Amino acid sequence: MKINEPSRISSINPYTKQQDSKLARQDTGKVKQKDNVQISPEAKELQELLAASANHPTDEARVQELQELKQQVSTGTYHVDAGKIAEKLLPYLK
Repeated sequence: MKINEPSRISSINPYTKQQDSKLARQDTGKVKQKDNVQISPEAKELQELLAASANHPTDEARVQELQELKQQVSTGTYHVDAGKIAEKLLPYLK
């Protein structure tokens, strides 16, 4: 007993038709289009800044400063100047 005839299966499957048409286009001698990536000037600048900051000598100083701040916060000796905070918030509130 035949459930599916072989000729009917190939006529129903749309993928075989697509594949056959792709092969036919390749045989005509057309040049394949290559992928192209363009990086914006802003992205290039950001890459340069990141590369420069990775080798920046102040990384150790920043780590030291952060550790000191963490210690001050944990011991309760960290002082926040309310005037400086108000000066920085004022332009955003206007």
